[in-house]
Amino acid sequence: MDDERLVELFVQRSEEAVALSEQRYGPRCLRVAENILGNRQDAEECVSDALLAAWNAIPPARPARLGAYLARIARN
Repeated sequence: MDDERLVELFVQRSEEAVALSEQRYGPRCLRVAENILGNRQDAEECVSDALLAAWNAIPPARPARLGAYLARIARN
């Protein structure tokens, strides 16, 4: 599934958007968070927080590159 379709699922408030985003981009976000935090459990919680933040931000945000958007949230 492409990013445009995933963002559309977020806009429609479909919980499937979170599950599919975690499946597709979770490992990348986990690596980003784990490199910063140095702890796997904290990194997993950070990824969950990033997905929740995306859920709350989309809409009105409509990121063109969802993976980069999620990684930025996880990094912050």
